Amino acid sequence: MTITETPQTAALNAPASRPPTAVSDAAAPVSGTRGSVSGTVKRKPIKPGRDRLMTALSAAAALGGTLVGVIGFAMSYSTLAKVALAWGFSKDLAPWFPVGVDASIIAFLALDLYLIRKDTPWPLLRMAAHGMTAATVWFNASSQGHIGDDPVKAASHGVMPVLFVIGVEAARRLIIQKARLEAGTAVDRIPLHRWILAPLDTPRFYRRMRLYAVASYEEMVRRQQDLIAYEQWLKRKYKGDLSKATDDERLPMTMAPYGYTVTEALALPEQQEREAQARAEEAERRRLDAETRQELARKKAEAERLEAEGKLEALRARVEGETGQARAHARAQVSAAERAAALEQEALDNALVAEARARETQAERKEAQERQAKADADLRAAELERQAAQKRKEAAEADRVAAAEAQAIETQTIAEARRAAAEADRVAAEIEKTAAEARRAAAEADRKKEEEESRKKVALADAAHAEKKAAEAKLAAAETRRAAAEIERRAVEAEDVAKLKPRERAVRRVARMILAVGGAAERLPLADIQHELEVASPSTASEYRQEAADLLASGYRP
Repeated sequence: MTITETPQTAALNAPASRPPTAVSDAAAPVSGTRGSVSGTVKRKPIKPGRDRLMTALSAAAALGGTLVGVIGFAMSYSTLAKVALAWGFSKDLAPWFPVGVDASIIAFLALDLYLIRKDTPWPLLRMAAHGMTAATVWFNASSQGHIGDDPVKAASHGVMPVLFVIGVEAARRLIIQKARLEAGTAVDRIPLHRWILAPLDTPRFYRRMRLYAVASYEEMVRRQQDLIAYEQWLKRKYKGDLSKATDDERLPMTMAPYGYTVTEALALPEQQEREAQARAEEAERRRLDAETRQELARKKAEAERLEAEGKLEALRARVEGETGQARAHARAQVSAAERAAALEQEALDNALVAEARARETQAERKEAQERQAKADADLRAAELERQAAQKRKEAAEADRVAAAEAQAIETQTIAEARRAAAEADRVAAEIEKTAAEARRAAAEADRKKEEEESRKKVALADAAHAEKKAAEAKLAAAETRRAAAEIERRAVEAEDVAKLKPRERAVRRVARMILAVGGAAERLPLADIQHELEVASPSTASEYRQEAADLLASGYRP
């Protein structure tokens, strides 16, 4: 290849790098979607196929490891049991000492492998297992006396636990590698020949792989080759003077220590511009969202204000309506009270006139009856006097006849006439007596009439006085009702000025009703409150009365 051609990677299966173009025309990352800044390539999980040879080797390794472990633990058990007896353990506890030591090794290693399988390793378990293994080796080696006296004999007793641990470590490594292959996170090792052939560059190569999680050694080699090829292309472009290159063109060399490929480094400016533009767009969107929220909040506040004003207007209209209704009611009450007072006064006057006329008529009728009775008595007395005069006249005529006859002859007939005259005189005397009794009765009737007339005059005077008092009381009651209506009207006007609520108006109306009955709340029936305020519940009327009493107690006076 000539220097003018695009450099190719050394790997046979690696794709050729695109010739560098303008910074804005950088190629897409070769490694696909980046999971981090370093552009780590995540390998596909490798599922190794079944191989009869591998199966046989696995079975042989498992069988051999198990056999070595069983033999080693059997030898260790016998040796440690004797050591435990020699160290003073009882015969009952001595056999359990090797079980505890060796079982702890197995338990720690098994738990370490389980945690590794669950991808939650804990290094302390592995260190504890190795510590117990070292203790077992030391106990087995020192069971035959001082280690320095016969090192070979001591090593023969301590080698078996070491072999078991080596087998477990091999299994551990196999499990870890298998898990990494299945998860696609296995990391390639740098070949030994590279450490030998490039001792100065390889540490930097290894550092980049480990710091930026490049799992594939071939991928790292390809990146290195792309960087070298780009640098050579840039030198050819600027005649070997890289200082003439722009900062964007030198980005691959600048960002290579941080795990960026050539393509990723060249794409950084455009990516950052896109991100900056995205941030600006996001900021503009947030600003517009904030303005929209502010506008919505303002509109909402305006709507709430208008709604509150509407409610206030509705409340004002309702209060004005109730106030007008209360004012009209008060005026109607005043007018009704005035009309009632006028009607009562007119009715009182009419009643007094009618009653006076009735009494006069009754008095005239009684007087006529009394005059008729007196006339009848006078008539009867005159008739009796006439009859008495007639009798006296007849008696005188009889006396005259008798005297004439006596003068002529005193005969039996004259005697009888005298007796008849005497009888007539007696009858006349009785008639006179009867007439006198009649005159006395007439005089007594006149006296009684005068006394009755006197009593009637006194009764009429008393009735007139009582009627006058009743009229004055009714007039005072009408005046009181008119004054109460006037007070009610003024109180309603004062409540209108104070813009009281309907309940406050009702409480004040009940307070005025309490004052009208003397100021004691108990004297005001709940039925009157229900009728006046048009409430159906006695409990509500009781609440109004209690609040009115409290209001009066606080000094309220209409």
